[in-house]
Amino acid sequence: MPAEFSVAPVAAPELVFSARRLTKVYRMGEVEVHALRGIDLELYAGEFVVLLGASGSGKSTLLNILGGLDAPTDGVVTCRGHVLTGAGEEALTRFRRESVGFVFQFYNLIPSLTARENVALVTEIAGNPMKPEDALALVGLAGRLNHFPAQLSGGEQQRVAIARAIAKRPAVLLCDEPTGALDSATGVLVLDALERINRETGALTVVITHNAVIARMADRVIRLSDGHIVGVERNSERVAAKELAW
Repeated sequence: MPAEFSVAPVAAPELVFSARRLTKVYRMGEVEVHALRGIDLELYAGEFVVLLGASGSGKSTLLNILGGLDAPTDGVVTCRGHVLTGAGEEALTRFRRESVGFVFQFYNLIPSLTARENVALVTEIAGNPMKPEDALALVGLAGRLNHFPAQLSGGEQQRVAIARAIAKRPAVLLCDEPTGALDSATGVLVLDALERINRETGALTVVITHNAVIARMADRVIRLSDGHIVGVERNSERVAAKELAW
């Protein structure tokens, strides 16, 4: 008789974010601007996700709600089973400090501090941080620890900002147009750093962009238009950041 064997079940990826019926309406006097119109979304640990859409499609609004920087007009957001919607400011501050790293288009570095000192601002308040030197090495800046922002290129400053975001070991890295102020070659270096962090730390990495080329490096591409999700695609094979050009 053939020998019996068993195959261990493959563990399902951990659900990080769940969003249901997310709506966001901004009121400007008597005018209502509908930024999100009933978004349903699930994001999982370890994914590299690109939110793709034109300016005004709702990408930044969605990212800000997921990161606890803004609240929806209607709908529910949970992170690892904890409801964010309606949480108090103290709870949201703790959530942002402990669980989320943010990277924006502009670097927001403190000019009078070195690269190491800019990253240390986060590690001093985190529960289980990386050493600033280790975070900077992860983005390829081990040799620039003592340089001030004015002594760094735009791409290097953005990589310092990424090191600062990931030094607290967040479960989630949220990136709003991280290459928007950079040329193609420099942008690829920044994307390569994000790719490496996603691979080596397992952080859910969400990048919003209007640049369709960047979508090729994602596990999933979520397309937004006029506050709606209009398409979700899964890349059969991720393209390495270093192979991108635009």
